[in-house]
Amino acid sequence: MSVYDYSVPDTKGNELSLSEFKGKVLLIVNTATGCGFTPHYKDIEEMYEKFHDKGFEVIDVPCNQFAGQTPGTDEEIHQFCQLKYNTKFPQMKKSDVNGENQLPLFKFLKEQKGFEGFGKGPAALAMSLMLKKIDKDYKNNPDIKWNFTKFIVDREGNVVARFEPTAKMSEVEKCVESLL
Repeated sequence: MSVYDYSVPDTKGNELSLSEFKGKVLLIVNTATGCGFTPHYKDIEEMYEKFHDKGFEVIDVPCNQFAGQTPGTDEEIHQFCQLKYNTKFPQMKKSDVNGENQLPLFKFLKEQKGFEGFGKGPAALAMSLMLKKIDKDYKNNPDIKWNFTKFIVDREGNVVARFEPTAKMSEVEKCVESLL
């Protein structure tokens, strides 16, 4: 199986088959509008504008599973992103990325690239301390840990990288650029 065997619901509830993106490099990300990592929208949009013509696409899946940081409707989320970050990449329907109601796509992504840690630095330490309170075994399961976890998919549909929200966006961009 590859990422092309999955679909995600768009904001109107229609299923968007990822097979429509064959031959493109994808960044698949769960997002939130009220999170400390929300400014990642700016960097993602900049990457989208820089690389879209070279075959880069963003699959933005808003998710409210992490501290209720995406409380709005799909339309409110879309308006926020356009007004605050001038996003042009498409957003999908707000969906779960963990648990029994998770999108099958995210189950697949986590099977391909599990959690490997938050890296180093103050944000990584803060995330680790917070997650220990929520899930003492968080290091040993592939679940999405927080908003703005990013998966990179190559032109053949292979999941090649997972970046936690604490990763530098310059690292994400470098990975994307290497695949274009």
